[in-house]
Amino acid sequence: SRRGKVLEMGTRSDAQMVKVAVPLAEMFGYATTMRSLSQGRALFTMQFSHYEEVPRSVAETIIEKVRGKAA
Repeated sequence: SRRGKVLEMGTRSDAQMVKVAVPLAEMFGYATTMRSLSQGRALFTMQFSHYEEVPRSVAETIIEKVRGKAA
């Protein structure tokens, strides 16, 4: 639901690791959700990877929001 793509899954020491590419706009509220789902045990880090064109349907939603705020 966050438009993420799983890149890698594995084990590090005694922990599970999942490497995912997710648009920054979809990361707001992620820390709270992660803590809630893992009962506060999960950790995550973010690192910039690349720019990518926004899918047309998402672009249209963004444009509608911006136009609505400008009115």
